[in-house]
Amino acid sequence: MGDVRRTPPAADDPDDGHGEDTCASSSTPGVHPPEAPQDPSVHRSGTALDRRRIDRDILALAWPAFGALIAEPLFVLVDSAVVGHLGTAQLAGLSLASTILLTLVGLCVFLAYATTAAVARLLGAGHRREALQSGIDGIWLSLGLGVLLAVLLAVAAPWAVAALGAQDDVATHATTYLRWSVAGLPGMLVVLAATGVLRGLQDTRTPLWVASSGAVVNAVGDVVLVYGVGLGIAGSAIATAATQLLMAAALTAVVVRGARRLGASLRPHHAGIWANAVAGAPLLVRTVSLRLAILLTVSVATSLGPVTLAANQVVNSLWGLAAFALDALAIAGQALIGHGLGSGDTVRVRALLRRSLQWGVGAGVVVGVVFAAGGWWLAPLFTPDPEVRAAAAAGLLVCGLCMPMAGWVFVLDGVLIGAGDGRYLAWAGMLTLVVYAPFALAVRAWAPDGAAGLAWLWAAFAGVFMLARAVTTGVRARGDRWMVTGA
Repeated sequence: MGDVRRTPPAADDPDDGHGEDTCASSSTPGVHPPEAPQDPSVHRSGTALDRRRIDRDILALAWPAFGALIAEPLFVLVDSAVVGHLGTAQLAGLSLASTILLTLVGLCVFLAYATTAAVARLLGAGHRREALQSGIDGIWLSLGLGVLLAVLLAVAAPWAVAALGAQDDVATHATTYLRWSVAGLPGMLVVLAATGVLRGLQDTRTPLWVASSGAVVNAVGDVVLVYGVGLGIAGSAIATAATQLLMAAALTAVVVRGARRLGASLRPHHAGIWANAVAGAPLLVRTVSLRLAILLTVSVATSLGPVTLAANQVVNSLWGLAAFALDALAIAGQALIGHGLGSGDTVRVRALLRRSLQWGVGAGVVVGVVFAAGGWWLAPLFTPDPEVRAAAAAGLLVCGLCMPMAGWVFVLDGVLIGAGDGRYLAWAGMLTLVVYAPFALAVRAWAPDGAAGLAWLWAAFAGVFMLARAVTTGVRARGDRWMVTGA
């Protein structure tokens, strides 16, 4: 954790007199400024950039990011395993409550994306104190939004559960879980923002350690409170909420320590908070477009019958797992591209773009081969039903064929986020949703239940929808406007 490399300050850096790095020195744990020096010649061999160094930069950020992304879903898995032994009604209630919570948190992921981009660009420009100040303001925004959403959800919990069709004991357990867990909602959003700050500082190891430790603490707390103390489903909610608050405190402490060393204010600044909100708004629209596409896909699978719906759950789960690996590369792209643009090294930015896309497509090919060739072996891990297995295998074959393109899309999406090109991504997201909707509705109208229906559905989602995203992001990346924030 003490391996801290210095980034030479820009000539106009107001913090030159401090002589400090992003978090001051190697004694600051958990924060690792970028390896890349500001002098572009360091990265060049003649006129060619050092590809091996770029690979090291990408992988140094991507591997810990992947670990952190994998650790977070363990919260839901542990909660499900512990609560599932209480009874079917409790597990069903948890399913509904966690769906509501994860939807809210998922829509707020812009807190991480916007903060990563802003901090990385300021750091690349040599404005280290301003980078930390922007991160502090982002954390204040997440805390305020988290408190507001927690209050609203605590009041609206019964109506939210009823809107999903829950009744009787299931509704009671879902409402109980929501009302006990809302205390952790501010922590969940602070975790997003603080993680975004550290990613912008090119430190993905600290979020990995905190997420991994949090998963362990949550597991122990679940067992103790649910069974040891006898609190039932409320105990699971309390354990998760407490763990999220502890994680938020740990990540924020690292950011605060760096901010203090550089003399950045810890008080909320209205201008900074508003700037973070404005930067995040387009990314919220982008996320909404993706959520709507996923909901439309599930709706179509439901209309095609139980076999298609069950198999879609298998395919969607594996698609989500693959997305974690590809998102890790996207996170590396966000931080590195943002830093490169901030430093003004457009040659390095272009080289990072090319190499990141090569990694994304390459990872997509590997995952695609596993899905396409291994579908018949993967599906039995999830279900003994031969019809569902056949449908899942068919869906995985389609996914496998489209996965290289998905790797391109996920990484390029991250690159444009790192460039602060949220406004374009918002418009592109809505456009791709409009393109996808007729194809999804056509599958609903004409596709049969079973393997053929699921194959057509994933051809629409993994094929048409991802192709539309590839075209819109690819066209943008071919030009130069995305390199200018707000263009």
